[in-house]
Amino acid sequence: MPDDDWTPPLVMLAVDLVIFTLRESALYVLLVERGIEPFQGAWALPGGFLGNGQEDVLAAARRELREEANLDASQLHLEQLGAYGTPDRDPRGRVISVAYLAIAPGLPEPLAGTDAAHASWTPVSDILRGRLRLAFDHDEILGDGLERARSKLEHTALATAFCRETFTINELQEVYEAVWGCPLDLRNFYRKVQAAIGFIVPAGAERRTGKGRPARLFKAGHRTTLHPPLVRPATTTREGNS
Repeated sequence: MPDDDWTPPLVMLAVDLVIFTLRESALYVLLVERGIEPFQGAWALPGGFLGNGQEDVLAAARRELREEANLDASQLHLEQLGAYGTPDRDPRGRVISVAYLAIAPGLPEPLAGTDAAHASWTPVSDILRGRLRLAFDHDEILGDGLERARSKLEHTALATAFCRETFTINELQEVYEAVWGCPLDLRNFYRKVQAAIGFIVPAGAERRTGKGRPARLFKAGHRTTLHPPLVRPATTTREGNS
């Protein structure tokens, strides 16, 4: 029988964003310095509560990215990463957060706004090595986002988006090393890339990168998914880049 004394619990819904980019052959994540309590002065992923009225969750994520870092989310492919609802994750009460992920090249410098004191691209390695701790449970969310990003490079042609129109195998390998957080053997990497039919194709040119023979140039092929996938080395973990 229904409980006449039952009242629905007060639950607040929020969004958080894990935004990755590559800079100088290293993986960076967008962080904001919180300008208000809780965790005032601490670094966190950009995000916030859904607005009043009929705001959609994805719309809230795009709005928070614009308000907290002045980045245009319409230029990004935001995919839902997961929901986080540990009861004590937020000292303000029962807060469930829906996290979104994007990884994209050429993102501009962020500009802090609303309740963020600063916004910055931060090396992921600083967080993985414990040099920087994030507010709330954002270390966990970041770890999940990193694992998703690494998996995307295994199964999709995303890595070519971080290269120039034509690139060498070594330049493509640097993208994988930055995201996976481990060095790769060039010959083994070349073999795996060539096995993924349609991933990259010869550009019919060469580029001299040192005193040795000129390196062959390639360009992105027609495939968006990789068959077979480029499987990560077994040593790659959530603590990679350390």
